[in-house]
Amino acid sequence: MLADLEELVCCESFSADHSAVARSAGVVAALGTRLLGVRPETIVIEGVTHLRWAFGAPRVLLVGHHDTVWPMGSLRSHPWSVAGGTARGPGVLDMKAGLVQLFHALASLPSPDGVGVLVTGDEEVGSPTSRQLIEETARRSAAALVLEASADEAGALKTARKGTSRYEVVVHGRASHAGLEPHKGVNASVEAAHQVLTIAGIGATGTGATGTGATEIGATTTAGGAADADSAARPDLSAVTVTPTLLSAGSTLNTVPALARVSVDVRAPTVAAQDWIDGRMRGLTARTPGARLEVRGGRQRPPMEPESSAELFALASLLAAELGQEPLRGIAVGGASDGNYTAAVGCPTLDGLGAVGGGAHADTEYVEVARMAPRTRLLAELITRTRRWPEPGPTRGGMS
Repeated sequence: MLADLEELVCCESFSADHSAVARSAGVVAALGTRLLGVRPETIVIEGVTHLRWAFGAPRVLLVGHHDTVWPMGSLRSHPWSVAGGTARGPGVLDMKAGLVQLFHALASLPSPDGVGVLVTGDEEVGSPTSRQLIEETARRSAAALVLEASADEAGALKTARKGTSRYEVVVHGRASHAGLEPHKGVNASVEAAHQVLTIAGIGATGTGATGTGATEIGATTTAGGAADADSAARPDLSAVTVTPTLLSAGSTLNTVPALARVSVDVRAPTVAAQDWIDGRMRGLTARTPGARLEVRGGRQRPPMEPESSAELFALASLLAAELGQEPLRGIAVGGASDGNYTAAVGCPTLDGLGAVGGGAHADTEYVEVARMAPRTRLLAELITRTRRWPEPGPTRGGMS
């Protein structure tokens, strides 16, 4: 497994470099072919390379990705290494070790019949080309097992994920000379400042929200400026985060800015909360006379709500006990994955079944080598049980 992991890590696969992703897909395809005896279907969408295996009529879908956030050349500063029980290298945790565990778990079974494997090449950038492929495949499956890394360094599984939304608020003002005629301009920077405080306060009714402005937004205003009349129907926002991120404005030092942009990151644990925030974002109004707002973007990944993982987590906990492994924990996380998409189409989904380690996307990224084999055994047992499940429905066998 370590030799296979080294091969994957040493083939860099930065999401933005489609040629690198294609080379990585070739390495992943060769690994899967060697272990499973079958070559995958190679699917290229808008230049991004994805891989899919299907054995018989797949009932359980194994989901992973081979792209990483690490720019090309990162191996020079973060070389592959194994020391002190940890493996390191760009993408080792997120999620090349998960792919190794996926293929070795499937190879350990007498037959892979009833299993589908989907390895995408653009997960780290939101799966723009693979989303439809993921959803179509998940609709035909009774369960999805996602090989993203564990939720923490103790190995917790991911039983819920927040949905993600991305917005850009474009402020249109009017330029003028900052020294001679500032009064003739409409200052987009000033209006952007108002919007930053307003946006930060949109979700501030819950403890999960970020930023300032909670007092100002105690009664949220709608597009028409009237106080929010449906506060009684407001969903639980306690875990919602609404965070202004990138901010830009102006063109020169002596010009009243005519244009400003505010980027916004939104994380919501439920569809209701995601929809509610979307309505508030689209209801933003300008405070500066003469300024005009344009709200772009919107919902991206839907939430993976706890109900989608409950049955699978119960089964995984039972199997861990049967294998003599430590009790499993399940936690909700803020980050999103392709598991958000599988869950949203009604496919029961359990995430975080991949490697145990820490530091994903950071200089400290690592995998605990000793945990790879036990996680692989757990996955193999989950595959064995879930591929016997019938068509998707509220009650399935195989848990007794």
